[in-house]
Amino acid sequence: MAKPVFNDAVIACLDEMHSRLSEAARIAKAAQACAQAGSASEAVTISMDIEQLIYEAGRLHDAASLLNRLSQD
Repeated sequence: MAKPVFNDAVIACLDEMHSRLSEAARIAKAAQACAQAGSASEAVTISMDIEQLIYEAGRLHDAASLLNRLSQD
């Protein structure tokens, strides 16, 4: 595979990772606001959506790392 293809794939993975982490940050901010308003239970419920986003961001990072290593060969 040509290096530009690897680079494009790495960029796509990083873009998607950024998107997931940005959404996780927005959810965390909402959960923090709920907790500070005195509703810790609702804050935890809201924050539950973060787990899947972080998992997906991790897998996207794994893919970007692998593609980068393969492009070095």
